[in-house]
Amino acid sequence: MENILVAGANGTTGKMIVDLLQESQDFKPVAMVRKEEQKAYFTAKNIETVLVDLEGDVSPSFDTNNPIDKVVFAAGSGGKKVQEVDQDGAIKLIDESKKQGVKKFIMLSSMGADTPEQVPELKDYLVAKQNADNHLKQSGLPYCIVRPGALTNDAGSETIALELKLNKQGEISRSDVAKTLVQTLNTAIANQVTFEIIKGQTPIEKAIIALS
Repeated sequence: MENILVAGANGTTGKMIVDLLQESQDFKPVAMVRKEEQKAYFTAKNIETVLVDLEGDVSPSFDTNNPIDKVVFAAGSGGKKVQEVDQDGAIKLIDESKKQGVKKFIMLSSMGADTPEQVPELKDYLVAKQNADNHLKQSGLPYCIVRPGALTNDAGSETIALELKLNKQGEISRSDVAKTLVQTLNTAIANQVTFEIIKGQTPIEKAIIALS
């Protein structure tokens, strides 16, 4: 089984990702959390945790029982510290992942990150995501960048609309985003690619495989 470091594991989407990984036959999650009190949720599920603040030194992310194979970056500042967390924290983890020989880095980005100026109310956040995405693309790491539309807490449908560029706005459930991110962990598919997703009619696995 591959060991998957999940940055932002304590977030709503992050917890869904960790749960999916724990249920899988191929992956074992390692939850990265920022606060000591956040560890209990994962420890109760027998999930390994690492205590790391993306605003500080991220190298302890890899002080784990077994080497980290792949990384899912699902962390976010909630709009409060977009440069420190969404941009600089992501960049530091990308650089450390390269040092550690990580096999693939999955980035949860956002629709609009390629054109931040078109969404003035979210410009600072989208610029931060754009900078992190670009750093990942230039890092030399195997990667996949997933850019969902507006996130909802609706029940997942396990179907999506996926294009490199959708050219339309839309929503998608956090559940379906989590499932999409986990699906892209397969080394054989969704490599060196950036794509957008919203709710749609295509089964997630089929949509991802069609990229290859």
